[in-house]
Amino acid sequence: MTIVVFVGSLLLAMAMGIPIAFSLLASGVALMWHLDLFDAQILTQNVIGGADSFPLLAVPFFMLAGEIMNVGGLSKRIVDFALALVGHVKGGLGYVTIMAGCLLSALSGSAVADAAALTALLLPMMVRAGHDKPRAAGLIAATGVIGPVIPPSIGLVIFGVAANVSISKLFLAAIVPGLLIGGALWITWAWLVRREKIVPPPRKSSAEIAAAFRNALWALMLPVIILVGLRMGVFTPTEAAVVAAVYALFVSTVVYREITWKDLYAIFVSAAKTSAIVMFLIAAAMVSAWLITVADLPSKIVGMLQPFMGNQMLLMIAIMVLVMVVGTAMDMTPTILILTPVLMPVVKAAGIDPVYFGVLFIINNSIGLVTPPVGTVLNVVAGVGKISMDDVTRGVVPFMLAEFAILFVMVAFPQLVIVPARWFGG
Repeated sequence: MTIVVFVGSLLLAMAMGIPIAFSLLASGVALMWHLDLFDAQILTQNVIGGADSFPLLAVPFFMLAGEIMNVGGLSKRIVDFALALVGHVKGGLGYVTIMAGCLLSALSGSAVADAAALTALLLPMMVRAGHDKPRAAGLIAATGVIGPVIPPSIGLVIFGVAANVSISKLFLAAIVPGLLIGGALWITWAWLVRREKIVPPPRKSSAEIAAAFRNALWALMLPVIILVGLRMGVFTPTEAAVVAAVYALFVSTVVYREITWKDLYAIFVSAAKTSAIVMFLIAAAMVSAWLITVADLPSKIVGMLQPFMGNQMLLMIAIMVLVMVVGTAMDMTPTILILTPVLMPVVKAAGIDPVYFGVLFIINNSIGLVTPPVGTVLNVVAGVGKISMDDVTRGVVPFMLAEFAILFVMVAFPQLVIVPARWFGG
């Protein structure tokens, strides 16, 4: 009955059009009434305590870094460098999209920011080159999924805080899986464009490639600084977010000079608004997380999944299918905040590595950003690219299937995640 009250009140509130943060609060209040624990003071304390976390400071700083990089020219220079490298091959603009997506993922950690930047920069170029617009938009949307996987990742930060798992270990463990997703998109695009009759632009000369590399060098140094700093223990993930924001600001204002001091106000306001939405969502979810623990919902879920507890692979498949279903109807952040406190006790009871689970969990949630009907990245690409939602959905299907295929390959072969994670983590 407790599960029915919690899930039913949450779905009812969402069906009434109430924003997800307030729906989480409403479901928390309903569960408090059901458990005869309603106390406005406890509700307030959990909301305030939910946002009062030092690791969560990484969220607004990474969002600020992403805003600065998109406005300050870092994203554009990365795209230009990728164009110089592979723009001349058949379907080269698609490969540019994937390469640029992987590089941008190592800068901002946000699927929405990456998808918006890639759509604005590359979708018109792909259409002018003769590529099918829905397919090109679908590739850009699917590439945006890599954003929350390759570190730094806002999704991994939120999961690490909610699950009490090392964010540094999550970051380092997600590098290879993110690149594998990029590889899957590369193969899928190559297969889809093999019959297209498009004349690629001429190959860039070595001098032009070198010039593009020099222009992008300052931008390319940021992921190196962050990953080396985390690997060597120079700074924590939260401090890495501050380093990213300050570095991006320095490069944009002093080196590239595409941001003036007058532009900073609008950039900071935009980052603050986005951060406020995410942080309030996290704060509201902490009420539900506390009540989930009090109501002992995890033990009930363990009981429901008991038939799979003896086989880690079957259990992971069951959990991944559950997250896939939830991802079609709910955005990434609330899914992480709602399911993490429920699933982590199950994962620990089955003896599954929490870091391995966290990486796959975030990948699954990231793919949820392009699964209709509630695909946030699909909406962003449709809006920025001025294309219908139906066309973007049709174009993203083959790439989405490739990403799910890679996810379940990692379920079948955990060493693809665990071995590189141990190597990067020392």
